[in-house]
Amino acid sequence: MATGIEEPKMITEKNRALLQKAQGVFVGGVNSPIRAFKQVGGYPVPIRKGRGSKMYDYDGKEYIDYVLSYGVHILGHANPEIINGIKKIVDFGLSFGATHDLEIKLAERLRKAIPALEKIRFVSSGTEAVMGAVRLARGITGRDKIIKFEGSYHGHADYLLVKSGGVPKNFIQHTLIAPNADNGYLDKIFERNKSGIAAVLVEPVGGNNGVVLPNEPFLKHLRYITKRYGALLIFDEVITGFRFHFGSAADYFDVKPDILCLGKIIGGGLPIGAYGGGEKIMNHLAPLGNVYQASTFSGNPIVMHTGITTLKRLDLLKGSYRHLNNLVIYLSQALSQEAKRHNIDVSIRHFGTMFSIYFKKSGYFSLFHKTLLKEGIYLAPSEQESNFISFSHDKKDIEKTINAARKVFGILAERGRA
Repeated sequence: MATGIEEPKMITEKNRALLQKAQGVFVGGVNSPIRAFKQVGGYPVPIRKGRGSKMYDYDGKEYIDYVLSYGVHILGHANPEIINGIKKIVDFGLSFGATHDLEIKLAERLRKAIPALEKIRFVSSGTEAVMGAVRLARGITGRDKIIKFEGSYHGHADYLLVKSGGVPKNFIQHTLIAPNADNGYLDKIFERNKSGIAAVLVEPVGGNNGVVLPNEPFLKHLRYITKRYGALLIFDEVITGFRFHFGSAADYFDVKPDILCLGKIIGGGLPIGAYGGGEKIMNHLAPLGNVYQASTFSGNPIVMHTGITTLKRLDLLKGSYRHLNNLVIYLSQALSQEAKRHNIDVSIRHFGTMFSIYFKKSGYFSLFHKTLLKEGIYLAPSEQESNFISFSHDKKDIEKTINAARKVFGILAERGRA
């Protein structure tokens, strides 16, 4: 795990022992590649517990967490209402494989918050939600091709990972890649393929190439051109659902997709995915229609209860989203000012409760990330990932982060002069 540059001394005895055990049983010591800290080098931090805006490693060191399980914990870690609810509901059983009232109640809450979701199908991950939505679009239209945009991530289905190893070329022959927010290029794709495109798949706010800022005119153009050519518009809101306000980004930008995918936040910390849309579209799914999709753990009662608890709490907090947005603006502006003061070229993109940090000079982000870890600040371990804040973060967390970053910018400035 050596990186070739001097690193802050992060790894300690208990953490090291755990990482060594993980290396023995997991590929690369992790169950998801980003957790290996490959982009920043050094040792990943194993986490023992989370509380509110903080996480704690196996030596008890505290970190202000801006990853939040990659956008899941908008209420913060171990929200007491969620934890207490799980303890109560678990006595009823873990999984039924049958319809129950909790999945109905969560669906009703989702539909009330996002009226376009006339019918909903629950699954167990964001990847499954997008897979189901794409299959549904292909089944409805009888077409094969889908359009996605450069730098977007929609889960690890083969036909959506066009540059990954292990994906046969013929699996991605019907996946067309377009530059983001380029109306002319998109128009040409549709003109060339005419009646061959089943759907356009888009994140209304990108979260997997840093924060990709929304382009409302482009989103509205997507709605126009898909209708013109008889294709469906799919919004991937696995990250953005309930992140900017109490509802969908589709409503936030006043664009109505045909199918909308959700995940992360609506499960309150447990695995979940969902996709939905108008009744006419969704009724193409089995058992009413001929588009088959099934999942053993969909509608899991514990997950449904956790989702209900989360949405109840977010409904009460919906007037406070602006406060969270203002915290991100304050943090982003302060970081930009400190970087400028130290003559560090950095781009900080933010929207709503999301932000990302990108350094022009190679190697700077790695040192920035590792030194902030030493200061107790936990950022996403890649410039291509987004960071998030929760309703558990407060001004004290933000100020501590700014002060820590000020030190690191000073170190980077000295490094640049050396």
